[in-house]
Amino acid sequence: MGAYNFFGTVNTLFIFISLFGVLSQLRLIWRRKQHIPNGVATELLSINQFTVSYLAYFSFFIYGYSIEPFNHYIVWPRLVATLLVGAILYEIWLDRKTKSSFYVLLGALLFLFFGIVGLFFGETFSDEGRYVSTTLILITSLLIAQGYYHQIKLILQSGSTGAVDLKMSQFIFMMDISTIAFALTMGLEIGWPLMVLAITSGITKIVIMYLFRWVQFNPQALSRREEYNNRPS
Repeated sequence: MGAYNFFGTVNTLFIFISLFGVLSQLRLIWRRKQHIPNGVATELLSINQFTVSYLAYFSFFIYGYSIEPFNHYIVWPRLVATLLVGAILYEIWLDRKTKSSFYVLLGALLFLFFGIVGLFFGETFSDEGRYVSTTLILITSLLIAQGYYHQIKLILQSGSTGAVDLKMSQFIFMMDISTIAFALTMGLEIGWPLMVLAITSGITKIVIMYLFRWVQFNPQALSRREEYNNRPS
């Protein structure tokens, strides 16, 4: 087995492992919904951050079928991941029923529809698809930095991780590392967009994982958590 197939297989494995993290986040939301009133079950979950995560998986999905040869290692796992993160966006809308959550969910569904259409016509519009997906990956990389900054800011301000799930960050971080290795075997000419997004995502996950320790042991986090919990409703 060559390096390309080896790291492609490893990356696919870690993508599916990362999906357990997304499922863990979904289960946490479902558990909270059983005991917490509407509007609180998804507390501190940044819709900004999950929208960006959705776009990250989605842009990889498009990129995988736009390059030559068709990259099965990228396409199918990312399609599954896109659907699962879409389910989280649905749960956020169901819990909050805000205009912003509705428009985000509607946008996600439209992106998915056109992405699936593109999958069936990928060979016809391969050059256009690669250009669009590369642009989307770069934009998403910037949005990941901004989106996770928003999530990090919420944790720092409240001194709590709320409904944020640690396992999801851990599993996605492992996926990011394997994506970087896989992109290197593809060659920088083809794989550089994947590396840019994976490196950006990996850095943000390191910060999120550190904050889970910070909220447990930092006195300032305890003080902010008490202020947040005692705020007027």
